[in-house]
Amino acid sequence: MQHVENAKFKQDNQQDVKLQQHVQQRDADVDSPLALHIDMVDMSFKGTKGRVQVLDGISLSVRKGEFVSLLGPSGSGKSTLFHLIGGLLKPEAGDIAIHGKSVVGETGHVSYMPQQAALFPWRTIEDNVILGQEIAGRGKRELRAEAREWLRNVGLEGYERAYPHMLSGGMQQRAAFLRALLSPHELMLLDEPFSALDALTRSDMQRWLVELWERHRRSVLFITHSIEEALLLSDAIYVLSARPASVLQRIDVPFERPRREELQNDPKFLRMKQDIQALLR
Repeated sequence: MQHVENAKFKQDNQQDVKLQQHVQQRDADVDSPLALHIDMVDMSFKGTKGRVQVLDGISLSVRKGEFVSLLGPSGSGKSTLFHLIGGLLKPEAGDIAIHGKSVVGETGHVSYMPQQAALFPWRTIEDNVILGQEIAGRGKRELRAEAREWLRNVGLEGYERAYPHMLSGGMQQRAAFLRALLSPHELMLLDEPFSALDALTRSDMQRWLVELWERHRRSVLFITHSIEEALLLSDAIYVLSARPASVLQRIDVPFERPRREELQNDPKFLRMKQDIQALLR
């Protein structure tokens, strides 16, 4: 009997914590237009031994022009959350709104960059970059002229008519990010875009991304397993628990922009890294 009462108390306490986080999130959202708002989303999948709960009462938001990262253990449901935001799946409970409109189960509201560059091998780099706008109905000649200007800005001048296999991994990721950036959708979902790169190339890409984002300020939700990467790039970080994932904490990153790699040696940066590590243990 005592065991049952303890279990019920623990469950009630967890529900209270989630409700408190929901209220805090709602209050934080009042002062700024939201590019994305996720409200108490649940998701599970059918497993061999019954339903497997993946997301448990997830609430988070991305303000317009904000760079937000998701940190959590492998298998905690971060990519599932992206599939829900993109409309590829429907949540079992809760709501997802983009720019104030509920978009549950609807596709075509976000630009997306996966872990791999996913460039079409039969299209040139410039034609890969313009794909999203081409699908939206704009003329290819005009788009190619714009793409050449952008490719020059991101260090890919001279590769406009090259094919993906002719570029290094880092160069392919630049092209893939540019394709997402030029998409007609303001909200960008970046799913561990640098995870397949070697350490040196990854560092170069982080520096390149933060400089490019600081110039254009798109709304971004970014998945990463790197605490340093999240602190370097983000305005805010959501730390997720292990599966079933819930929000452990939203952390506002206080460092001024523009940011440089030297920031990672700052004592406050190192303390925040240690605090996040403690949350994830």
